Amino acid sequence: MNHSLLTLFAVSAVVALQPASVHAESPLGGRLRERLAERRAGSPEKKGVAEMAYGKDPLQKLDYWRPKKPGSPLESRSRNSSPRYYWRPKKPGSPLVVFVHGGGWKRGDKSDSTGQKASHFLDQGYGFASINYRLVPANTVEDEAQDVASALAYLIQQSDTLGFDKTKVVLMGHSAGAHLSALVGTDMQYLKKAGLNPKSLCGVIPLDGACYDVPRQIAEGGDFMQDTYVQAFGNDRFRQAALSPTHHAAAPNSPAFLILHVQRVDGTKQSRALGEALIKAGTKAEVRGFEGVGLKGHAEINRRLGDPDYPATPVVDQWLKHRFS
Repeated sequence: MNHSLLTLFAVSAVVALQPASVHAESPLGGRLRERLAERRAGSPEKKGVAEMAYGKDPLQKLDYWRPKKPGSPLESRSRNSSPRYYWRPKKPGSPLVVFVHGGGWKRGDKSDSTGQKASHFLDQGYGFASINYRLVPANTVEDEAQDVASALAYLIQQSDTLGFDKTKVVLMGHSAGAHLSALVGTDMQYLKKAGLNPKSLCGVIPLDGACYDVPRQIAEGGDFMQDTYVQAFGNDRFRQAALSPTHHAAAPNSPAFLILHVQRVDGTKQSRALGEALIKAGTKAEVRGFEGVGLKGHAEINRRLGDPDYPATPVVDQWLKHRFS
């Protein structure tokens, strides 16, 4: 191992030991994450990269890597965010599943949060994408939701090149990514700003989120995640409500929701309340609970989804088959 890489790993270890709030706000931590991502991705010159613009702003550009063979990952990198990954479906014109990682709105990465999903959904005949988004505190949750919508718009615009059917796209997210996915699927301002509409998605699959009603979660969620919630959503109850998918459940919404949760008290309450609000508004919604408690269960549903032996996998497979039919 060369000296510079050894130094990078050593400094990364020190940063990882800092409190979460310090780590999230540290410019050094951000630079380290960028450098580590670059090392994982390899040299663009060696892979053959093409630059593409996904918006009007000069910074809204990305680098796009073509896969060597169907089913292999390709990476596209924007100049103002970390890369996003895309797995081409094995058959052209197949549906697409887009995944949004969690991490308390302030951490996380598309490359280490997909678990078994990519290989499983490819085997099901779908394409798969995993996206990054800007993080708090440098940016806002509103920015994050818009990034999710903008990434969807970019993928849909490139559907012919990427080999999937743009009329068959489902958005999935875990934890904070579940909240962002549900928000984009209920508050149409984000899709509209990205040039999309409610029917641009076939459906949304939130995985064990617990902030679909932000004011209620802050009031009832206890002290464990309180600082994280306040950092993300602030103390203004009007803003909290504006960032709550349950508060936006009145139509129009994305056509259908499959809301999954494990046996966490707050996650169960929030999932059921969102499902009830969507159904009341005339949106198709199904809420399903699975075994698993605490943070272990919360992590397991994300890590094991795609494992044929995990109970949520056949439920998702059947739902996707129906939505894509």
